[in-house]
Amino acid sequence: MHLSRVGISKLCFLLSLVFCAFLLLLIPGLQPPRRQGDLPQPRPQGKTGWVKGGSVDQQPLKPSVLQLIRAATPGPDTEGVLDMKEWPVGPLQTVDKRSERAEVLGRNLSAYDPDKRDSSAYSSSSSRQDLPVKEPLKQGDIFIAVKTTRKYHKSRLDLLFQTWISRAKKETFIFTDGEDKELREKAGNQMINTNCSAAHTRQALCCKMSVEYDKFIESGKKWFCHVDDDNYVNLASLMRLLSSYSHTQDVYLGRPSLDHPIEAAERVKSDGSISVKFWFATGGAGFCISRGLALKMSPWASLGNFISTAEKIRLPDDCTIGYIIEALLEVKMIHSRLFHSHLENLQRLPIDTVLSQVTLSYGGFESHRNVVSVGGAFSLVEDPSRFKTVHCLLYSDTNWCSSKRRP
Repeated sequence: MHLSRVGISKLCFLLSLVFCAFLLLLIPGLQPPRRQGDLPQPRPQGKTGWVKGGSVDQQPLKPSVLQLIRAATPGPDTEGVLDMKEWPVGPLQTVDKRSERAEVLGRNLSAYDPDKRDSSAYSSSSSRQDLPVKEPLKQGDIFIAVKTTRKYHKSRLDLLFQTWISRAKKETFIFTDGEDKELREKAGNQMINTNCSAAHTRQALCCKMSVEYDKFIESGKKWFCHVDDDNYVNLASLMRLLSSYSHTQDVYLGRPSLDHPIEAAERVKSDGSISVKFWFATGGAGFCISRGLALKMSPWASLGNFISTAEKIRLPDDCTIGYIIEALLEVKMIHSRLFHSHLENLQRLPIDTVLSQVTLSYGGFESHRNVVSVGGAFSLVEDPSRFKTVHCLLYSDTNWCSSKRRP
């Protein structure tokens, strides 16, 4: 009987140990989840954590995607910056030092290049432009922001004012980083000195985009379209494209420079970081955002919040736009092949579709020229960007076009 009681005591002791261990296992599950802020957070993708130059995932992106992005826009606190000279350079070189890093970036990340696919995708018959008008638009409904820097006021902006801006003076706003008397005379109050740094860094780019966003919201216009100072904007094509959408809907139109979503690690104050994937429209080709969507971006973009949002993911301005829209607001980007940047091989753009594109660009004027293949009254020496040629084909009534007409 004594032995039986001892055995029962031992059994009870062991059972109590098992029960305590079970309770310990349950305690973490019973705790409330940690708060990650009051604003919506992006959905985690894969494993979490931060790795210098990239983020952890079961299937990582192409080598050091974030390092290459940051190398294109270096800053004083940029981590994992690569020496771009170590990377192979393709057949297209650029003499524009501002975009040398971006050129390499585009090639080494397998830039989204539809040139290798069905060329009919470039024609208006296969684009959104052939759909019925959903919302009649006036040109005055569009806010076109041109990002530039003081050193390109003469070499780049003069060409834009001579061509497409001459047809959209009231709708075009120049965002720069330094005062310029001559430019002020041309643009008036629509030249905005952002007082941002003139350096081509992530911080400077985000500073300018922050001002662009705020000025658009103040304008009350229906559409925000951002372009660079090396873009030609075909106003008629832009109007046709935007009129097939409603400005009150969530619309984010543009062209990615990558053939896959970018991955970033969002830094959260006390909870480490979470990995997110999202598409973004490259600013070098231009992009458009409806007012309805822009207003929803306000908590992360207005009154300087854009800069702090960009710091969370430590990526440039166009990537941050995509992050806010796709990762935070969960609105999908609409991919369009009608937008073009100097990262593409522009010579492959079918000649018969050039005049139906929304934006064009140019690059490399010396040994390797990257421009659209379109003929006209201007020679390559007279018109190395081909912007004058395109403009005269679109607007033959332009004074200086008529003087170049061939007999």
